[in-house]
Amino acid sequence: MNLDVFKLSKKASEMILSIPKSTRFRVISHYDADGISAAAIICKTLSRQGYEFHASLMRNPFTKGLERLKNEGNEIIIFTDMGSGQIDMIEQLGCKSIIIDHHQYQKNETSKDIIQINANQCGINGNYEASGSSLSLSLAKAVDPDNIDLSDLALIGATGDKQYIGGIRGYNKKILDEALEKNILIKQIALKFSHETILDSLYYSIDPYYSGISGNKDEIISLMNKLNIDYNKKIKDIDKKESKKINSYLLLKLIKQGCENNILDTVIRERYSSKTYNCELERFADLLDSCGKGGNRGLGLAICLGDKKSFNEAINLEKNYKKEILKELINLEQNGFLEKNNYKYFYSKKSSIGGVIGGIAMNYLLTNEKPLFSIVKKDNELHISCRGTQSLVAKGLDLGSAMKKAAIELEGNGGGHKIAAGATIQAEKENDFLELTDKIISKQN
Repeated sequence: MNLDVFKLSKKASEMILSIPKSTRFRVISHYDADGISAAAIICKTLSRQGYEFHASLMRNPFTKGLERLKNEGNEIIIFTDMGSGQIDMIEQLGCKSIIIDHHQYQKNETSKDIIQINANQCGINGNYEASGSSLSLSLAKAVDPDNIDLSDLALIGATGDKQYIGGIRGYNKKILDEALEKNILIKQIALKFSHETILDSLYYSIDPYYSGISGNKDEIISLMNKLNIDYNKKIKDIDKKESKKINSYLLLKLIKQGCENNILDTVIRERYSSKTYNCELERFADLLDSCGKGGNRGLGLAICLGDKKSFNEAINLEKNYKKEILKELINLEQNGFLEKNNYKYFYSKKSSIGGVIGGIAMNYLLTNEKPLFSIVKKDNELHISCRGTQSLVAKGLDLGSAMKKAAIELEGNGGGHKIAAGATIQAEKENDFLELTDKIISKQN
């Protein structure tokens, strides 16, 4: 029997509003675009009610972060975009907690001081239909219906989790429809250009990743000369004829790369811009990801909370972040991937960007035959991020389950979604992990 997300949100709102105004709330969230957006929704909701808050953005699994929380003496903690996979540890913190998550959950029942709002318990598909931020909006609206103005943040987070692939649907679609009705968003059909000029937009384009063009200024200049378009032209000054030329060429490029139809459909599509932030949602999500995974998590949260100075600072940070990703993508394209019977894998330098690179490579460099693992060795630990595709999931792939099973057997932590998941284990168990996950995935079809 499915739970009701609205009833759970109401119950959680009553817990929040029962807390004295003198109480400082602790907010813990994931450090990607969805986690940052979710945290911002909760922080704004608390601030509007007169509460102070202390927010931290963490990677997931977050065992070490939980250990630090034990010593803080918090009265109440709100977890967003994480927590359902670590309920046993959260129950040991000894304080009231609200968990808002769309990942696979550890268990249905929790102790009386913990409220869990998980999409998958409520008949909502956490892979495609709701994100941490869109569920956080449900709680925000339960606290005060006027918080509907935070709908753009909810959809920024869902966009950051690629939940627009295959079309915005389910719970996210309800939020989108209401945001358009309330005039919170502006709709247009366009190609994704994230920087001021054509040259910069194509050079720094990692999603979509245009093989031979992304990260290659000489090739971009040559291409624009062939199309008789000024490569230094600002995006806002491109006319319809020029736009059609560029769009047609880039779409054909992706078709030749072998991209699946659902990925091709995301290139030129309906896009939505936030009136509050004066920014297209995917563009904003990319900026948050670059902050969270590029080493400046607080900057992303500051942008969401309305710090305009931080926005310009984040744009400069984003370019360096994308350069790192481009370097690894080009290297993988040239040198290829390692391979087990049932998945491909590669080693990355940073756990914060390994999953990003894996997701991009899965969509733009590989044929749809096997999932892809990114592996990072750090401090005697192995950090694994894995990515699949919707068509592989339809055939039975469940990476969240695979990571959870392997991690439990190897005394680590793991879990996530069917299409994207992660794990952390001791580095000495690397070979055991590779063999075990190969066996687990072999049975998922």
